[in-house]
Amino acid sequence: VQLQASGGGLVQPGGSLRLSCAASGSIFSIANMGWYRQAPGKQRELVGTITAGGRRTYADSVKERFTISRDNAQKSVYLQLNALKPEDTAVYYCTAGLWIYGSSDYVPYWGQGTLVTVSS
Repeated sequence: VQLQASGGGLVQPGGSLRLSCAASGSIFSIANMGWYRQAPGKQRELVGTITAGGRRTYADSVKERFTISRDNAQKSVYLQLNALKPEDTAVYYCTAGLWIYGSSDYVPYWGQGTLVTVSS
């Protein structure tokens, strides 16, 4: 069972990127999914979350610029990053609560991280 994130890269200020994260393995159900980020020298912080029913929450710093979405059939979560700023530079991690076949509850899993660099 794993989460695989992709889509990071180098982008100029004001630009856009779309991050993807797919869950794979013997997964019975997926609860909340989300994205965190960790900038150099800083603690990991929440970017946004989305419930199985589609309710979204965002950090104040990314509201109106980032959009989180999910595709339950594809077991995937996405993060659309618009109007990027240099301070958005960070490693972005996806996370999801996964109920694995044979287990008795949801367990949080993390992707490996994908680097977003915003620079001119």
